[in-house]
Amino acid sequence: MTRKKQGKWAILFLAPYLIIFFLFRFGPSLAGIGLGFFKWGIVGNPVWKGIANYRKLFSDAMFYKALTNTLLFLLYTVPVLVILSLLVAVLLNNKLKFRNTVRALIIIPYILIPAVVGVIWNWLYDTNFGILNYYIKALGLRPVEWLTSERWALPSLAIVTIWSYIGYDVVLFLAGLQGISTELYEAAHIDGANGRQTFFGITLPLLKPITSMVITMTLINAIQVFDLIFVMTGGGPGSASLTLVQYLYNMAFQNYNLGYAGVISTVTMVLLIIIVGLQNGLFKEREPRRRKA
Repeated sequence: MTRKKQGKWAILFLAPYLIIFFLFRFGPSLAGIGLGFFKWGIVGNPVWKGIANYRKLFSDAMFYKALTNTLLFLLYTVPVLVILSLLVAVLLNNKLKFRNTVRALIIIPYILIPAVVGVIWNWLYDTNFGILNYYIKALGLRPVEWLTSERWALPSLAIVTIWSYIGYDVVLFLAGLQGISTELYEAAHIDGANGRQTFFGITLPLLKPITSMVITMTLINAIQVFDLIFVMTGGGPGSASLTLVQYLYNMAFQNYNLGYAGVISTVTMVLLIIIVGLQNGLFKEREPRRRKA
């Protein structure tokens, strides 16, 4: 089959995805950018406002609070998810008893509907009747206001997110680990390398592409987190767990200010592009410089 025919078949198979992508992802993103220059409350006609919404955004204290919470949420979740999922994947890649059962169990939280996850953890976190505080009281300690205190709300949501997404990251790392030839480990063992040396000398370098992808996906999921926060705290108490996407929702569907929501979505998208771009730059393979003759 010629390259031209291969290209036609590739376009044909990609067409359904590309159509859905442009209709439901790329198209709405462009519409959100354009909407940021108007004032529109769903009903009536949009009114041109120019950059007034952007001026308002950068003097909006609540926007900076949402931005800070979003960055803190990234800090709480991304490093823990990547490191912990890698360690779990390395453990499950060994020949252990009940390995397949554990692999199946660890992916269950990811396939649960976020609303269900939120309801389950709301019960676990309940200040008066939650199972976590039950054991905390049994130890003679004061119960923790997991979701109703400004101190604990965001970290508590981060714990739920880590629990929910770790299975997905473990599966990705397992796929990468199983693609590494066992002959490399056998050769290293013959040369006298121990477990730590093979991990840092063989496993980590060969997992670099998978690690980059896992970090990218985790960053995207963390910045776009909405459903768990919406179900569990709604951005509260006060604005303690208010993130950019939750603030966008509040402006669009509670305050009916779609133009301002469009500006928030645009800034969120730019932030996502910058963070993912920086991450990809750090993991980019650098070609060695050639010496000039």
